[in-house]
Amino acid sequence: MSSETGKNIKLSIFGQSHSEAIGAVIDGIPAGESFDLSEIMSFMRRRAPGGQSYSTARREADRPRILSGLLRDEGAEGEIYLSCGAPICAVIENSDTRSKDYENLRYTPRPSHADFPAYVKYKGFNDIRGGGHFSGRLTAPLCFAGALCRSMLKKRGISVGAHIYSIGEIRDEAFDSVKLTGEEAEAPGLKAFSTISDEAGERMLSVIAEKKAQGDSVGGIVECVVTGLPAGLGDPMFDGVENIIAALLFGIPAVKGVEFGEGFSLSRMTGSRANDPYEIREGRVRTVTNRNGGILGGITTGMPLIVRAAIKPTPSIALPQDSVDLREMREEKLTIKGRHDPCIVPRAVPCIEAAVAFSLCDLMAGTGAFID
Repeated sequence: MSSETGKNIKLSIFGQSHSEAIGAVIDGIPAGESFDLSEIMSFMRRRAPGGQSYSTARREADRPRILSGLLRDEGAEGEIYLSCGAPICAVIENSDTRSKDYENLRYTPRPSHADFPAYVKYKGFNDIRGGGHFSGRLTAPLCFAGALCRSMLKKRGISVGAHIYSIGEIRDEAFDSVKLTGEEAEAPGLKAFSTISDEAGERMLSVIAEKKAQGDSVGGIVECVVTGLPAGLGDPMFDGVENIIAALLFGIPAVKGVEFGEGFSLSRMTGSRANDPYEIREGRVRTVTNRNGGILGGITTGMPLIVRAAIKPTPSIALPQDSVDLREMREEKLTIKGRHDPCIVPRAVPCIEAAVAFSLCDLMAGTGAFID
């Protein structure tokens, strides 16, 4: 069961939802990079469970314990750490687990979870507690790695931000894909509920509360933008920016669709409408529109990079569902116990940012961008 990614900066994520701890090893971060632990913790709290009406009741501090690769800068104010060039290893303890809630799932797979294919692949030895290694809990170490990469990009004038684009049928405003600033990109992440429009956010919260009361769940879309990227990053065909970002995004449980720019909507347009005309603005080549999301031929154009990820509804719902008994090979009803998010989307926002930030850091490391 290998969970590794990266070409120039490598990331390995380990652990299970109910194991003693989960964590990450990041190799390839250059020596001398400075990281503010308070900023990292602020980013990770956006993903951490507990305390919100739309979140699971499970509570985890999600404070990473750094084992290697980062050294405390004793001469700086606050909790500032410097990379020393060695692999960075961090562990995050699991402290609020209720494994007994999953005892009835060993031979009765949950619909739309990985239980059945994992049972077949690992011959029944997979850890089913909380979803094991397939759990969204494993996005906590991803967010730690992403927070490091997001910080590295920010120092070089590149901002990564995301917001809840939609939940159910309720949609937020979209990012301005042409004139967006870094501050505007990051603004939704500073809110308790990451939407651009507060009114849309209130309506989304009402939908989540309604589905929760019904014992059901709801999905949605997260829109992520990157500003400040230079033109010319990436390669054609198999190593394009879209390829690499999409691969990381699909590593997030519940992501079932990814689009860049106008994505699937482009298929319904004519060429005259879909094309992004060029212009000279402030001495630079820019596009008047940005329907292709800042990427052409797998290479960045210098316009804001726009990507959206579709998040499916939480599969663990309180309503009875049809399943099977894998020992008896018969159909049976399943009622799922435990604590689950009625909507994963709000907590997925920083996970999307983390995946995008790591992807771009990995790409840029191959260009020597982090070598002073």
